[in-house]
Amino acid sequence: MRKDIIRTLTAALLTAVILSLSIGFLFYEKEEFSENENRYLASFPVFTWQAVESGQYMDDINSYLCDHFPFRDFFISLKTRMEIGLGRKEINQVYISEDGYLIEDYHKPVNTEQISGILKAFGQKEELSHTKLRLMLVPTAIYTCQDKLPQFAPVLDQMETARKIYQDSQIPAIDCSQDLLAHREEGQLYYRTDHHWTTYGAYIGYLAFCRETGFTPIDLEELEAETAAENFCGTIYSKVNDYSQKGDMITIYRNPADNLTVFYEDTKESFHSLYNLEYAEKKDKYSLFLNNLHSLIEITNENAESERELVLIKDSYANSMVPFLAHHFQKIYVLDTRYYKWGPSTFIKEHQGVTDVLILYNMNTLDTDLGIRAIY
Repeated sequence: MRKDIIRTLTAALLTAVILSLSIGFLFYEKEEFSENENRYLASFPVFTWQAVESGQYMDDINSYLCDHFPFRDFFISLKTRMEIGLGRKEINQVYISEDGYLIEDYHKPVNTEQISGILKAFGQKEELSHTKLRLMLVPTAIYTCQDKLPQFAPVLDQMETARKIYQDSQIPAIDCSQDLLAHREEGQLYYRTDHHWTTYGAYIGYLAFCRETGFTPIDLEELEAETAAENFCGTIYSKVNDYSQKGDMITIYRNPADNLTVFYEDTKESFHSLYNLEYAEKKDKYSLFLNNLHSLIEITNENAESERELVLIKDSYANSMVPFLAHHFQKIYVLDTRYYKWGPSTFIKEHQGVTDVLILYNMNTLDTDLGIRAIY
């Protein structure tokens, strides 16, 4: 008798849950974009006989149901928390590390020779003969924060690859790896939930740049620090889907001695700041540096300490280092070669005032970054 009651209650409970979720799915507000996962969710598929016959239609229906399941974020986070609680130390190629760090894995690169060849050919162009060209390859957290990784986590040496590229490309190197290792106990060098270095990490990279170029670096105490954003949960947070993870704080620095004009070529807009704090209220908070992605940014500093002009060819790691560099150059031209169509060498040829060229990329995305293939 008791078993029958238990079976009846269990069946009633399961039926209630299924009905509740089904009704919830019908009336649950459907979102187009997942802030937590930083991606667009599947839309309801268009019916065609061809899609039905191929099976694609049912696959798309399944994706739509999965993406719009009621309380989806809660269940995804619960699953992740259970896996971590059971001792799992790697999720979606991200290591669950000490002190709340989520550290992205690094895989053996396959395009090293091709990248070295592209950089070498660029460095030998006649258009650059009157400039000082340098290459800066920045290690990511998996190199600098190895002490926080789970025990026995296999780690490839990023800087072994970097040293090969430095040697084969024959471009003078700015190696900030040892600088980052030397300062890792002094401050947070990388965000816990994002693949970028922090503003302090970028400052350490800036110190290495000054050492190799002869500039006298600005002391942080001379700058005005400001908390631009709190609870920043970045790209790695979106890969792991642990929504209980604590976010980071983003600090920015302003130099009161600078007089800046920042011109965005693609939108034809000018500002007097290197930061767009509207992004502080969005998921993609790191985009507050240099107002997200632009093909060409021209930064003019009327109070620069020199008349030198820098062309910066970069990925997004450079965005948080530019505010430190701006004090030293009368002009900085920031090129994102994923979107700039005409090539850096052509640009330099047309801007004879350019005195310095810096190529700056991080090691984790260097192997697959489309921008590196557009350096010519």
